[in-house]
Amino acid sequence: MRARGLITAAAVIIAVGLTTSPVRASGDGIELPSQDWSFAGVFGTFDRGELQRGFQVYKEVCSGCHSLNYIAFRNLADLGFNELEVKAIAAGYEVQDGPNKEGEMFNRPGLPADRIPAPFPNDNAARASNGGALPPDLSLMVDARPDGANYLYALLTGYDDAPSGMTVAEGMNYNTYFPGHQVAMPPPLFDDGVEYADGTKATAAQQARDITAFLAWTTEPNMEARKEMGVMAILFLLIMTGLLYLSKRKIWADVH
Repeated sequence: MRARGLITAAAVIIAVGLTTSPVRASGDGIELPSQDWSFAGVFGTFDRGELQRGFQVYKEVCSGCHSLNYIAFRNLADLGFNELEVKAIAAGYEVQDGPNKEGEMFNRPGLPADRIPAPFPNDNAARASNGGALPPDLSLMVDARPDGANYLYALLTGYDDAPSGMTVAEGMNYNTYFPGHQVAMPPPLFDDGVEYADGTKATAAQQARDITAFLAWTTEPNMEARKEMGVMAILFLLIMTGLLYLSKRKIWADVH
């Protein structure tokens, strides 16, 4: 009975992992449209083409305001970039270093070991350049809200005209999916706002999908390894449970 219970428990764990869907509501109770993400589910993986396009959107659209404080250039190898490409990407940035022998800080081209530089030297400078609003770091943004990937995609595609009778405060923008419907960030994505290196048509919706996938990766770059380890652990437990059950039957076969 104990072995049979272990088998049942393992089966329940697998079933829950395969069938449970995320909460599809923002923090304000607003229903979110559900997207089909390659990285969702027990066996989900990242689409490298999507990740590279998402990094391009971050670099060309988002990096002027938002930082990626927890990502180093060398981490971009996980997106499918080779060593030379990573070095070239890093060298395209200026990184502050020092002090030198004279005790002064200096700028140099980035190296793969460097973290991606923030657009502003400090929070006060960021606020001063954004009308008093502080653009958040995007490294962990997909974990910042429940059902983060769907929320982020909905937010990026949810800009619209305010409903009749609603007054939007000065400097704010109406967004269908943002709690309170008023957000300081203006619409960041437009059709053909970037020219994808792989030739993909850069609609605003496509850009929103790509940057969301990229930020899902920055939030959990080890997701694929974690899922693989989890599946292997469950398979191991199932095999061990089966062996224990067979051993129990053999040992107790003559006991009535």
